[in-house]
Amino acid sequence: MFKKEFYYLLKIQYLGFRYHGWQKQPDLLTVERMMQRTLKYVLGRNNFKFIAAGRTDAKVSVNETYVELILKEESLADLQEFHKLFNENLPQDIRLLEIIEKADQTNIIQAPKLKEYIYLFSFGEKNHPFCAPYMINAKGELNIELMQKGAALMQGTHDYRNYAYKASAETQTVMTIVSSVIEENTLYTANFFPKHSYVFRVVGAGFKRHQVRLMMGALFDLGSGVLSWEAFEKSLDGKIPYKLTHIAQASGLILQEVNLE
Repeated sequence: MFKKEFYYLLKIQYLGFRYHGWQKQPDLLTVERMMQRTLKYVLGRNNFKFIAAGRTDAKVSVNETYVELILKEESLADLQEFHKLFNENLPQDIRLLEIIEKADQTNIIQAPKLKEYIYLFSFGEKNHPFCAPYMINAKGELNIELMQKGAALMQGTHDYRNYAYKASAETQTVMTIVSSVIEENTLYTANFFPKHSYVFRVVGAGFKRHQVRLMMGALFDLGSGVLSWEAFEKSLDGKIPYKLTHIAQASGLILQEVNLE
């Protein structure tokens, strides 16, 4: 017998510091697992599934992304009441921002047009421990102007094969970075943040696994003198194999925005 399905688009945000990423994994605490537990409790049934617009690694946070909820047999009677109940029962580090009912299933994996990632960092004096979930403190001094020059070079179309973690010969690695900048951080503030902190902001249609963290690692190495400008330029030419080994720590990375338009 055909079982009717009902489709909803959920806009969510979460602090990823205590989670092993989005995707459900055996015996590990993940965002998907926590949302499934909460939804089962709120609905009193488990005939549903989530499909995310993208996955995040362990400790990576999200300011805004989308998840498709597919319910079988019975729809949500009151979206406003569901929104309230779901948030009341979710842990403090996950929040539902919006829920929209859809007439048909959304190809949520292919739907995003642009994604913006940001990476928060500082250098010099060690950060207050409360910064740990959001911001990385780089060891030693950094040449921010040189890093800004490097970020600007990343903008445009390049073959990012050297920045694609464990890419196969068939992996498509030519992509266009719409925007890539490093600037002083005014986006997120707290009274325990250092006096000066910085943010790497990068926008593109999609990114390979660990790509943004490899980009940030290369910029850290450029700014600290570990990587020369010539080697950095070479790394952006996928036809020239260049082994990048610095994957920046995950907790400084935030999926800032997903644009479906």
